[in-house]
Amino acid sequence: MLAGVATFLAGMYIIVVNPAILSDAGIPFSAALSATVMISFLSSLAMGLYARNPILVAPGMGMNALFTYTLVQGAGLPWQTALGCVFWSGVMFAVLAMFNVRKAIIEAIPDSLRFAITCGIGLFITFIGFKNAGFVVANPATLVSLGSLDPSLVTFFLGMMATAIFTILRWNGALILGIAFTTLLALPMGRLWGDEVLVQWSGLAAWPDFSAVMQVDLWGALKVAYLPFIFVMLFTNFFDALSCFLALSESADLKDKDGNPRNLKRSMTVDAFASMIAAPLGTSAAQTFIESGAGVSQGGRTGLVAVVIALLFLPFLFLSPLLSLVPAIATAPALILVGLFMMSPISQIDWNRFDQAFPAFLAIILMPLTYSITLGIAFGFLSFVLVKLCTGRLVEIKPAMWVTALLSVVMLVTTQ
Repeated sequence: MLAGVATFLAGMYIIVVNPAILSDAGIPFSAALSATVMISFLSSLAMGLYARNPILVAPGMGMNALFTYTLVQGAGLPWQTALGCVFWSGVMFAVLAMFNVRKAIIEAIPDSLRFAITCGIGLFITFIGFKNAGFVVANPATLVSLGSLDPSLVTFFLGMMATAIFTILRWNGALILGIAFTTLLALPMGRLWGDEVLVQWSGLAAWPDFSAVMQVDLWGALKVAYLPFIFVMLFTNFFDALSCFLALSESADLKDKDGNPRNLKRSMTVDAFASMIAAPLGTSAAQTFIESGAGVSQGGRTGLVAVVIALLFLPFLFLSPLLSLVPAIATAPALILVGLFMMSPISQIDWNRFDQAFPAFLAIILMPLTYSITLGIAFGFLSFVLVKLCTGRLVEIKPAMWVTALLSVVMLVTTQ
């Protein structure tokens, strides 16, 4: 039970951050918050009762950024259609999980690209955090520059530093503490200094907002032009889930008699169905949280941990007015720290092998520079195949990589 509390504190920032990101896609904040809480409750409960693993499942960072900033803002999909893409990626994920084909897929995608995609998404999320805080702004001369050094920017910077210090001190719930601290710092703005009131009281509790439930456009998402988006969602979710299970199984010795992650097939199945259920509820795909390591470090080893996590989410279903107090400059530090956490695989890329390093570098750098996760992945895959093809290393290109390169070309053509 203590392990469940520890994991919940480490991952509960998603209750505020996910609605903040999805609201940029047009989903009402309160509706996105209700969807976030419901999918976190249902999927974590299933992870505890069915897969019997001490793992939190909630809307994933990276998946929500892909949904909002690439599909909706970038490609111009209505958010209802983007939810349809989430659903169909979950269906494909479920098929892969049920038929246990993870080994063939793992062997097809080079490690360097998998690591690079995680790092690229981390940089992208960090860039969004700085943009939302007004720390980075558009500049016609230099494309981007530092924002005006006003009270809002100073408040954000102090909040970011406090969040980083909480994290360095390894306080449980460092990110949510950082959000609360920055919100308190922003409270006097527009009242004692600054021109704009950022924190406004609108009440403590309210009934859940289910206005986004069943708004998913299933058939509109099946256009040929949207298939690359579905594939990118599938790829990102699948490998994030698998990487998380592998990491947690190693750190907590959650292995079966053969040395494989415990109940991996069941855990992947829960993750897949969580993605499918997320869309009808009105949120981006749910996935395994690496923050589950907080509970594992407290000694949590059983499914009871995930059940406790699930139950702790439920009260927040009624607290949308209270949580809507949180301004963008308060969630921005959490986005930046999450981006930092996602950069850790960069050390596992072999930078001395340029045939591996160049595609990985393109995938990492192009995500923030093009403001698109899918474009970064597409150019990473396409450049990998072209490099191997032009250097006579055809045997290193697996059939699945040819398919991904073709999908990348289709996406590049259809999204321009």
